[in-house]
Amino acid sequence: MKQFPNIILSFIMILSGCSAKDPLIDAADKVFNLAKTQYALMDSALSEGEYPRTTGQDGSLRTSDMGWWCSGFYPGSLWYIYEYTGDKAILEMAWKQTLPLKGLLDRHTDHDIGFQINCSFGNALRLTGDSAAVMPTYVAAAQKLAARLNPATGVTRSWDWVRKDWRYPVIIDNMMNMELLAEAARMSGDETLMDAATTHANTTLKNHFRPDWSCWHLLDYNPETGKVRSRETVQGYADESAWARGQAWALYGFTMMSRETSSDEYLDAAENIADMILSHLPDDGIPYWDFNAPDIPDALRDASAGAITASALIELSTITSDSDASERYLDTARKQLLTLSSEEYLAKPGENGFFLLKHCVGNMPENSEIDVPLSYADYYFLEALVRYVTLKEKE
Repeated sequence: MKQFPNIILSFIMILSGCSAKDPLIDAADKVFNLAKTQYALMDSALSEGEYPRTTGQDGSLRTSDMGWWCSGFYPGSLWYIYEYTGDKAILEMAWKQTLPLKGLLDRHTDHDIGFQINCSFGNALRLTGDSAAVMPTYVAAAQKLAARLNPATGVTRSWDWVRKDWRYPVIIDNMMNMELLAEAARMSGDETLMDAATTHANTTLKNHFRPDWSCWHLLDYNPETGKVRSRETVQGYADESAWARGQAWALYGFTMMSRETSSDEYLDAAENIADMILSHLPDDGIPYWDFNAPDIPDALRDASAGAITASALIELSTITSDSDASERYLDTARKQLLTLSSEEYLAKPGENGFFLLKHCVGNMPENSEIDVPLSYADYYFLEALVRYVTLKEKE
């Protein structure tokens, strides 16, 4: 009987531990409170037609017009902030920054119209259901993207401009833009859009990956025969290296395609890519800018690659049928998001050009956007936190 109080005490302690709040939930609350402040300041700093891109050497906000490939990420981040906070002032900002992107339909565009429209108009439709304001633009953008598919190559062309001797360049980033096609096919009933997405994904799966499931950044195709002319890693350390953000695009893209199609082949690819990435991550979960950078462990980290990877891993944890893998993916994403929510990576109010995350790497070989904030890092960081909190609320 003397042990009875100790048993009761142990039981209470177990219950208390089980009911303790997840530290990442607290971190998400902190991040979204900061995001409301930062993005309201961002909105005030932007002139009409400007979209945030990064910061300059002096730390000041650097912007672009709607034509820059990142223009959809700022409105997309506003939509996620609104989703989490319910703040009506943020909702007004989100609409204000989203609707002008309809002008992309009148411009010459490239594959990035998927990023630009899906992140902005796609989230607007998801959160408001206002199909009259959103759906025509969304579907028209998807049709514009699908028109970039060449039947001979079986992939959508990335850019119309070329350098070196490229004839039909296709980058792994394209996989992200297949979501526009898949969602627009569902909205419109136009199955040719989904056919274009699966054709591109199948060809990418066939040609873009090495035996260890790392991928090249860019493949150049012969537009007449579909033959691969060259394989390169333009923004990575070397052609044969694993550029971290490229691996994140691949993981996210095939996870998304698995969700959209229920294809075992795409799921297998996503799991293999995930396992390759996890085998290269440092202890805090934030990738080096290239997994083969010669100066590891002193190489720069890329918070954008960490945020994209975390968002993809959370979704993959809900799709895989392997419970051990699911736990491993979610644990890794949790670690990444906690690291990104720490003082090392998260900005203080009013600083960092009003972005959230520090320490991203854009294009190291071109010495462009090195160790700075990037709009897409914030977007996928916020998306990952929303996905995580939503997942936990369902448990």
